[in-house]
Amino acid sequence: MRVLAAMSGGVDSSVAAARMVDAGHEVVGVHLALSRQPGTLRTGSRGCCSKEDAGDARRVADVLGIPFYVWDFADQFAEDVIDDFVASYERGETPNPCVRCNEKIKFSALAAKALALGFDAVATGHYARLSDGRLRRAVDVDKDQSYVLGVLTAQQLRHAAFPIGDTPKPAIREEAARRGLAVADKPDSHDICFIPSGDTQAFLGARIGVRRGAVVDDATGAVLAEHDGVHGFTIGQRKGLGIAGPGPDGLPRYVTAIDAESQTVRVGAKEDLEVRSLTGIRPVFTSGVAPTGPVECEVQVRAHGGVVPAVAEVVGDELRVSLRVPLRGVAPGQTLVLYRPDPAGDEVVASATISRPESC
Repeated sequence: MRVLAAMSGGVDSSVAAARMVDAGHEVVGVHLALSRQPGTLRTGSRGCCSKEDAGDARRVADVLGIPFYVWDFADQFAEDVIDDFVASYERGETPNPCVRCNEKIKFSALAAKALALGFDAVATGHYARLSDGRLRRAVDVDKDQSYVLGVLTAQQLRHAAFPIGDTPKPAIREEAARRGLAVADKPDSHDICFIPSGDTQAFLGARIGVRRGAVVDDATGAVLAEHDGVHGFTIGQRKGLGIAGPGPDGLPRYVTAIDAESQTVRVGAKEDLEVRSLTGIRPVFTSGVAPTGPVECEVQVRAHGGVVPAVAEVVGDELRVSLRVPLRGVAPGQTLVLYRPDPAGDEVVASATISRPESC
C-alpha cells in the first residue's frame, strides 16, 4: 500500500511513519507548511508547523529512509481554519480549530491531493483507532483524539490510518528513543497552533477590532460593565468579565449568553449554565448512514471533557440530542460527538456543530 505520512515534526507522527515503514508499506513523508510566515520558530511547547518542526520531520524521514516533501497549505489553512475561527468568535461562538483543521485540511485537502497522486491512505500521529472502518478511542484515554476526528466521513476514514492509537504515550516516546529519533523528548505542542503567544484575545482583537457592548445581569437586566467585543468571552467564563464583584447573593457570576448582534454579554449564576438538550447542524455519521429513530448514546462536547448519556435523533438536517445528565457551559460553535454506549463505549457514531444548547 502506498502511504502518505503526515509528519508534523513531533514524536507521535514520527513513530506513526516509522510503524508504517515497518509494516512494509511504501511510505512518503510530507510536512504541511501552514504558516504564511515560514520563518516562524516554535517557542517551547507553543505553536507547531514551524521552520523548526519541518527540519525535525525531515531528519526523521532521513533516519527512516523515506522520501520527504514540504507541501504549502498556508492559504487554505488561513481561509478554512483561521478565518473560520475568527468569524465564529465574531458570531459569539466558541469554535475548535483542531476539529476544523482535521475536517478541512488534513483529511480533505491533503487526502484529496494524496489520492490524486496515487496514494492509498494518509497516516497521522493522532491517538485514535480504526476497527473495520469504525473510528474508536485510543488505548491511552488521556491522549485520545477521537473527539477532534469525529467530523471525518466514512469515505475519509477509509483512506486514513492511525498507527499509534493502540499504544500509551510514554511507550511512544520510548519507542522513538529506541529508533534513534531525535524528537523522542520533544515537548508536545499545546494551545492553538496559529497563536503561539497563547493570547487568544489579543489575536482576535487585532483582527476584529473594538466593538463595544454591555455586560448585563441576566436576572435583573442591569448593566454591570462595558466591554470591547463579544469575541473576548465564551459561555461559562468566570474571570475577566470586567464587573465589580459577585452577584447580590455573594456568588460568582458566569457568562450565560452572548448576543453578537447587539454585542451583549449576559452573566448569571452557575446554575444558569445547565444545558439539557443540544441541537447540532451539519451532522456527520462516521458509518456513512444516518440512524433511523432515536438512538441511545454518550455525548462529548469538549476535546478533554467527560461524556454523559443521551438520546439522539435526526430531525430534518439537524441532530437533536436530549441529555440524561445536564452539562454546564456549552456554547454554540462547539462540536458534539456521539459515542456508542456499548461496554467499551469507544466507537464514534456521529458529530455535529452545536447551534443551540438549551436548558429544557
